[in-house]
Amino acid sequence: MTMQTMTDEQRKSVAIEYLKAFDNGGVTSTGGSILDLFAEDAQVFFPKWGVANGKEQIGKLFGDVGGTLKSIVHHYAHFNWIFSSGDVIVCEGTSHGEHRDGPWRAGVPAWGAGNWCDVFEIRDWKIQRVYIYLDPDYAGKDTARYPWLSAK
Repeated sequence: MTMQTMTDEQRKSVAIEYLKAFDNGGVTSTGGSILDLFAEDAQVFFPKWGVANGKEQIGKLFGDVGGTLKSIVHHYAHFNWIFSSGDVIVCEGTSHGEHRDGPWRAGVPAWGAGNWCDVFEIRDWKIQRVYIYLDPDYAGKDTARYPWLSAK
C-alpha cells in the first residue's frame, strides 16, 4: 500500500469540495455523492448526533441532519484556515440558510447559529475524519434553557 503525500493546498481543496457539496444538496462538482470524498472507514462527529463510523453511518448522519435543512450557504471568502504538520487542517467559517424551524445567518443575532469550525484529517485525497463544531440549533429556538438569552 502506498500513501500519496498531499500539500496543505491539496487538502484544502478537498475540504472546500466537501463544503460546496453541502451547498449543492450533497452533490460534488463532478456530480458524485459527498460520500465519495470519504475513506471507507472515515469518522464524522456532529453535535447532538455523535460519531458516525464508516460511509454507511456517515450517510445516515448527513441524511438526518440534511433532512432538517432546506438550504445552506457557506461564506468561502471569510474562511480562516489553520494548517498543522501532518494531515490535519482546520477551517473556521460562517454560513446562512434555512432550517425547517426557520432561517439563520451568522451574526444575526450575534449569539445565533452560523459560526462553525471543522477539523479535518485528509490523506490520499480522501477525508479520513472530520469533527464539526457548531450550534445545531440553527433557528435559535433553544433559548429557554439559557437565562441570558431568554431575558433578551
